[in-house]
Amino acid sequence: MNRHKKLAHFTPGRGYEKSDWDAVSDAPGATPEELAQARPFAEMFPELAAAARRTRGKQKAPVKTLVTLRIDTETLRSFKATGPGWQTRMDAALKESARSLKKA
Repeated sequence: MNRHKKLAHFTPGRGYEKSDWDAVSDAPGATPEELAQARPFAEMFPELAAAARRTRGKQKAPVKTLVTLRIDTETLRSFKATGPGWQTRMDAALKESARSLKKA
């Protein structure tokens, strides 16, 4: 599914100038001969294609579980205010709290 609409005319505010639009607006389409000579990206650039396909993959033994949890707004705001990694810090705080509950 293509999320980007092809525009028929220049629309300001998309990070481009009118001169940029004019520079590419008359670019010719590929001819049938050019399309016949086209090769797949993976065939032309195998190393780059392999690197693009590489992903982390599925966890062998998941150590975390996805949940939906309602948290007090002020508590959430406090953790988010600590910057990137706030979810990890929240997880650590919950672990510590769970340990103290076991001791009690």
